[in-house]
Amino acid sequence: MHKILGISAAIVLSAVLMTPTLQGQQQAPAQPMSFFITSVGMGNGANLGGLAGADKHCQTLAAAAGAGNRTWRAYMSQTQNGDVPAVNARARIGNGPWYNAKGQLVAANVADLHGDQQRDRNNIRKPTALNEKGGVVNGVGDMPNQHDMLTGSDSTGRALIGRPDVTTCNNWTANGPGNAMLGHHDRLGGPNASWNAVHMSNGCSQENLVSTGGAGLFYCFAAN
Repeated sequence: MHKILGISAAIVLSAVLMTPTLQGQQQAPAQPMSFFITSVGMGNGANLGGLAGADKHCQTLAAAAGAGNRTWRAYMSQTQNGDVPAVNARARIGNGPWYNAKGQLVAANVADLHGDQQRDRNNIRKPTALNEKGGVVNGVGDMPNQHDMLTGSDSTGRALIGRPDVTTCNNWTANGPGNAMLGHHDRLGGPNASWNAVHMSNGCSQENLVSTGGAGLFYCFAAN
């Protein structure tokens, strides 16, 4: 009898030890979304209404996804043109960290995002570079391929040197002739595996952007 009681007590004690505490059961709160790829472009090629129009598109999509309480900025640079100053994409997006719609870390800070000290410190790849709805954006191998992201930036996130019509589609106001630097969110295809600076667009119209594997999509970051 004592042996049976001893076994029963051991079982009870083991169960108590194996039962997680209430504190252990509590999950860490999900990180709010602070990064996404636009689920849709603006439909007018690279004419986004300038940086302000691109920012507004980010803000509108974020609000529809329940994240409109933050200040959203498009990851885009502006090329110097006369009295119009150059604007670096990296200087527009806050300090980080940034998380996608599922709470996954995309980059801890600006330096990691751009590999200032060490390359590939960011987590921008097809499985994690999600749109504001948490959806995966089409890449290489999907139909249609939409991995081209409008950035107008070099790999460090700075404005390119040259005329704005051949670097940023006239600072994001052109939908005809011209060019803009593109990145690949899936890090596939092109001469390098850069998320923000792979190749120039064939032009600035919607048809031009589609022809190289794009849809006029771009990155949005919460600046606060």
